[in-house]
Amino acid sequence: MASVEESRIAVAAGADALGLVSAMPSGPGPIDESLIAEIVATVPPPVATFLLTSQQRADGIVAQQRRCRANTLQLVDAVPFDDLRRLRDALPGIALVQVIHVTGPSSIDEAVAVAPLVDAILLDSGNPALAVKELGGTGRTHDWTLSARIREAVPVPLFLAGGLDATNVGDAIRAVRPFGVDVCSRLRHAGQLDAARLAAFVAAVAAA
Repeated sequence: MASVEESRIAVAAGADALGLVSAMPSGPGPIDESLIAEIVATVPPPVATFLLTSQQRADGIVAQQRRCRANTLQLVDAVPFDDLRRLRDALPGIALVQVIHVTGPSSIDEAVAVAPLVDAILLDSGNPALAVKELGGTGRTHDWTLSARIREAVPVPLFLAGGLDATNVGDAIRAVRPFGVDVCSRLRHAGQLDAARLAAFVAAVAAA
């Protein structure tokens, strides 16, 4: 989401959660924390507010959540396990969603290891190993057969992201059977959320 108006469009279309992107090393979509807090304050329950953070240490993440007030943290980079435990203690009631960037079979092991420490896993198509990390917003799909193997291996809900739109989300849902799907770049046009693309996406999800 890039504005209060976009968040209202998404809620009206049936979104279960809204993503709010804070500072990132690359990719589209970051907005100021003051705007994130403004949007969060307008979102009606039970719609969830996901703060996408690239921070990796508990102290910084806790401070950011307290400024922005989102009820879910989407951790787009690897967070040390001790810091995940500290987040649990410091932010009771705030959901933790760890992003796993599906780059190969090692992603399965990564997801299995972190799953007991978080509320959900989100699979995306970035590449944290690059000199300038890609942590989302790539518009690329990844290997859904690996995604399906991760879904079978972890005991927590799994969200699927990466290059989804109305033309392929049905195939993605059938291939992976995720708890939910996450979409951003392919629903935007000229920097704005496209209401028609959003409506088509929601319809495709419902049909699947």
